[in-house]
Amino acid sequence: MMRNPLNPYLVLAVAVVLPGMGQVLNRQPLRGLTFLFFLLLLGGFTLKTAAPEVSLVGKFAGGIFVWAMAALDAYRFARIRHEVWSHQGR
Repeated sequence: MMRNPLNPYLVLAVAVVLPGMGQVLNRQPLRGLTFLFFLLLLGGFTLKTAAPEVSLVGKFAGGIFVWAMAALDAYRFARIRHEVWSHQGR
């Protein structure tokens, strides 16, 4: 039987503060490292290729996009795990 999973909102909060850690809390460390790698890769790429007049958010747009996707992915997976656990009779 599955252990009591973490609250999905807690996983979301951690994922927003520390990108990739939501996946680690969901017991998917390789997935978390993959998100972190692409966050740094795309963030660095958009920083180097953005025009000088682009805002700071625009310069890091690639990394911000991956960060948002990582947080949503961690929340979605945590919510699915929590629902499956709650329907298994605990």
